[in-house]
Amino acid sequence: MNVRYFAAARAAAGVDEERFELPAGSTVESLLAAVLDVERPGPPAGTPPLDRILARSSFLLNEVAVRDRTTVLAAGDVVDVLPPFAGG
Repeated sequence: MNVRYFAAARAAAGVDEERFELPAGSTVESLLAAVLDVERPGPPAGTPPLDRILARSSFLLNEVAVRDRTTVLAAGDVVDVLPPFAGG
């Protein structure tokens, strides 16, 4: 599974994207747990930690919004992390 980070999520993760190998039957929630298990440097000043960003983020699964974190993923899926955006 490939995870792509946008905006504050990118800053907190320290990368634009990363790949995870999870067992069959893994869910969005288990993927997010794997994301948080990665050892990372602290986020830049003014950027919330990644766990807080993920708690408030929206997610796309293969470019389609997914709200149910128990959704089962397949190898090769792409999950986009979209933190809340401000402005108009």
